[in-house]
Amino acid sequence: MRKILFIVTQSEFGGAQRYIYELIGGLNPEKYNFVIAAGEGNEELFEKISKLKSPGTREVGANLNLKTQNLKYLKRTPLPWQIIFSVREIFNLLKREKLDILFLCSTTAGLLGSISKLFYQLITKNYKLKTIYRIGGWAFRDPRPSWQNKILLWAEKITASLKDKIIVNSEIDCQLAIKYKICPPEKIVKVYNGVTIEKLEFFPREEARKILFSKTSNFELRTSNFIVGTVANFYKTKGLPYLIEAAHILNSKFKIPGTRKAGAKFLIIGEGKEKKRLENLIKKYNLEDMVFLLGRIPDAYKYLKAFDVFVLPSLKEGFPWIILEAMAAEIPIIATNVGAIPEIIENGKEGILIEPKNSQILAEKFFWFLNNQGGAKEMGIKAGEKVKKFSLQKMLKETEFLLK
Repeated sequence: MRKILFIVTQSEFGGAQRYIYELIGGLNPEKYNFVIAAGEGNEELFEKISKLKSPGTREVGANLNLKTQNLKYLKRTPLPWQIIFSVREIFNLLKREKLDILFLCSTTAGLLGSISKLFYQLITKNYKLKTIYRIGGWAFRDPRPSWQNKILLWAEKITASLKDKIIVNSEIDCQLAIKYKICPPEKIVKVYNGVTIEKLEFFPREEARKILFSKTSNFELRTSNFIVGTVANFYKTKGLPYLIEAAHILNSKFKIPGTRKAGAKFLIIGEGKEKKRLENLIKKYNLEDMVFLLGRIPDAYKYLKAFDVFVLPSLKEGFPWIILEAMAAEIPIIATNVGAIPEIIENGKEGILIEPKNSQILAEKFFWFLNNQGGAKEMGIKAGEKVKKFSLQKMLKETEFLLK
């Protein structure tokens, strides 16, 4: 039986955490022991892991050989002293667990986990520890000062030699790794995310709307409202200010004949450090009766059918799971042309792709959907067919091959 340690920077539930969750839920528990370690966050990953069911059983936790570990000093943007303590913390974890595979699942975890592994191997002489690094979009492309991104790029290049395989989930990230000579091409493996459509449990449209509308304060929405929705952590990379600005443009410049406003409402499901900025923008544009921040909702994908249009205005992405779920819900999509999104959606066929940071174009596309609901429905149907190409079983099979 092989023992795998997964390390991820944050314990809140995002793309990297979803990948770990799906792997542990899909791999044969008779072949693997799992240890999951995560840093800062609300520990939603640990909560979801604790409720996992083993393949082929209905009993929660049946036969699952796993344990969890909170890493006190592992932060998304660590201070110098936190880096030192985090490396020591991970080093001690490696010594204690006696692993076969170290699986690093986000940028900071990947960098500090690699350094910890180096010290571990030098001190213990255990050179058999296999290290896999999986990134969901290179961090050196995030919206931050260029000098910081250059440091991150060099950190990736320096630590790449400490990793046996590097998993990317988009062709663009594969090509960037080659372009910037992060590692030899043979070390890079592309594995697309996947879902099992049959296991996705969506609420019917009216029920989903009723539940989401009940979460809006001081304003009553009607089931007849045209709803634009998104699900995203409130990070700078998600481009949510551009969504709010687009709502303002739509509200002020586009009008349905015979009315004063375009008539759309916007529901944003999520939480994060950018919340105050988003609230201030909503107040700035007087959109309190149009744009609603609903907070974090468990299993948010279940409510996707409440939306007439799903939007993802990201500045940077890897391979967003929520896009696959929106496709499975047969909801028309507007998304930015970043990361793996153009590899999932063909512009004008399964959805509409736009360039990031363009609120004006985003508003125009919202208005198009408002006035072309027949075309929108057709896109949703095509998306429901296309998503079948991205299966969870394929993702599990390609990943497990790397664990040998």
